[in-house]
Amino acid sequence: MADDQTDRHAWLVPGAFEVAPGVHRIPLPLPMDGLRAVNVYAIETGGGLVMIDSGWALEVAERQLEQALGAIGYEFGDIQRFLVTHIHRDHYTLAISLRRVYGTKVALGIGEQPSLERTMTRRLDGQARQMVRWGAEPLVKRWAETFGEREGGGDRYEEPDEWLDGTTAIDVGDRTLTAVPTPGHTLGHVVFVDERAGVLFAGDHVLPNITPSIGFQPEPAKLPLRDYLDSLHLVRSYPDLRLLPAHGPVTASTHARVDELLAHHEERLAESLGAVRDGAATAYEAARRLGWTRRHTSFDDLDLFNQTLAAGETAAHLDVLVLRGELSSSSVDGAGGLVEYRLTQPPAS
Repeated sequence: MADDQTDRHAWLVPGAFEVAPGVHRIPLPLPMDGLRAVNVYAIETGGGLVMIDSGWALEVAERQLEQALGAIGYEFGDIQRFLVTHIHRDHYTLAISLRRVYGTKVALGIGEQPSLERTMTRRLDGQARQMVRWGAEPLVKRWAETFGEREGGGDRYEEPDEWLDGTTAIDVGDRTLTAVPTPGHTLGHVVFVDERAGVLFAGDHVLPNITPSIGFQPEPAKLPLRDYLDSLHLVRSYPDLRLLPAHGPVTASTHARVDELLAHHEERLAESLGAVRDGAATAYEAARRLGWTRRHTSFDDLDLFNQTLAAGETAAHLDVLVLRGELSSSSVDGAGGLVEYRLTQPPAS
C-alpha cells in the first residue's frame, strides 16, 4: 500500500505503507491527545525485518503492529532487531516487551545510558531538580503526584542488547544504515541515515509539523538546546534525504524542515530574550509570558505536562542566550538551585 500524504491526518490511518523500496511505515496509537500516533519503520532484509523504533508497550499498539506486519507477509518472530532512536516509551518499550517473548535484539544510543538507569530505578530526582532550577516549584508536587509512578521504570524498561557508541555503520540486509548521534531531544537520541535509499529515519529529532521538546529528561543535559541546534546542523550536512519522522507524515526534504526548525528557534530565542527584558527573572516566569504552540496558547491554558515542557524549553533557550553573551545568570541558592537571568550590561563607554 503506497504512502498517501494528501490529507494532513492521513498518516494516522493504521496499516503498512511502503515509503521506499523494502521500507514500510507503520503508525501505532498513543494514549495522548496531542501526539496521537508514532511511526515505526519495518525494513525488509531478505531474511526477515529490522525495525526502526517499536511503539509503546500497549496491547492496542502491539495488536496493530502485528496486523500491519501480517499485511506485508511477516510476523513478530521475523523481527531480527530493533534499532531505537531514543528511550521515550513510545519508541522503546514495545521492543522490550517483544524481546521477552521472541528474543529480538534491541540497540540504543549510548548517550541514553544515564537516563535509562534513572528510569529503571525510579530515580526521578533529576527532573525535580530541573524544575527547581527553572523556578517552577509550583509544578514539582503536582508532577510527582501525577506522573511519578507512571514515569518510573517498573517492568517496562530494561537495558538494550547493544549500545550504539558514536557514528556507527549498521548492515541491514543489503543496505547500510549510519547511526548518527543527535543529542538534544534526549541525551542519546540517534538518527539512521540510508544515503543509498535517500532516506533519513529521523525519530523525534526532525519532525515535519511540530518541534520536539528540549530540556526535560531523567538525566539533565547542561545545554540541551545548544546540543539540539548542533545536531540539526550535523543532519543538514548530509545530502538532502526524504524525511521519515516518528510523528507526522513523510516529507520530501529533510533540509527544508531543518532550516525551518533553525529559524523557529532563533525566533524563540528572541522572544525569550524579550521576556527577560520585560521583567522575567526565571525560566518559569519567562515561560508564562510566552505563547505556546502554533495557536500561541497561554501558559495557564496548558496542561501540567506541557507546562513542565514549556518551562524546560524556556530554560534551554535562556541558557543559550547566556552562552551567546546576551544574558547573564546566577544561582540564587548555590549550585543546582534556582537560576535567575538578567540582561548583560553593555560595556561602559
